[in-house]
Amino acid sequence: MKYSSQFKALLTLCGLGAFTLANAQGYPNTPPEVSPMPMKPEMTEIWTPEVRVVTPGKTVGDAPSDAIVLFNGKNLDQWVSQKDITKPAAWNIIDNDYMEVKPGSGGIQTKMKFGDIQLHLEWSAPDVVENQGQGRGNSGVFFQNRYELQVLDNYNNRTYSNGQAGSIYKDVAPLVNPLKSPLEWNVYDVIYTAVRYKADGRVDSPARITVLLNGVLVQNNTTIAGLTNYIGLHMYPDAHGDDVIALQDHNNKTQFRNIWVRKL
Repeated sequence: MKYSSQFKALLTLCGLGAFTLANAQGYPNTPPEVSPMPMKPEMTEIWTPEVRVVTPGKTVGDAPSDAIVLFNGKNLDQWVSQKDITKPAAWNIIDNDYMEVKPGSGGIQTKMKFGDIQLHLEWSAPDVVENQGQGRGNSGVFFQNRYELQVLDNYNNRTYSNGQAGSIYKDVAPLVNPLKSPLEWNVYDVIYTAVRYKADGRVDSPARITVLLNGVLVQNNTTIAGLTNYIGLHMYPDAHGDDVIALQDHNNKTQFRNIWVRKL
């Protein structure tokens, strides 16, 4: 079959266009002569803004230089009583090392309010094992004063899965149970992303949480369904912003130490 010179020229142009498109899309083996612009290394380098320097702690678990230390074993100056926020936190400080829940005194909460954070917190069940199920070393860490990460002695202690340590209480069970014995310290390292609301008060994006318990991932960017109620479905409340971190008094002498946060 014979083609006219005009048709041959059109075929040639179409072929060059196809090669150019292929090169732009990153297809391999594209002839360099049809590339619209050669790439250079500096074209994909980002120099500004410069990454801020943060000095890490001397050992694992120590607060980095930009952290807000909420408890270092010395005092409860960063905390107040949840029963009466005009009064200081009533929990006991033991050996200038850790605080212990004072059963019946009520929970405690931070003076400062937070949204997105990185949280480090160490906790231990009471040294003397008493009761079982939800009655052993029960407490909780509340983000934005509403959404609970469960604290519980689940070392050889079975309970409902979405109520054990590492769970988003009555919402999402932990992936695994890496808990230590009551005579040892457990460590939470948490990345918490606060709930966002639309201008009309509806939820724009729910709260999310990633939790490592003793260095083991137990919540992987988990979506929190809403208020972590003991009874009833979990739904989000009316629109709210940053709020306090709270620790629960559940009538157990649960212990806490080395608590710090970084605002994200």
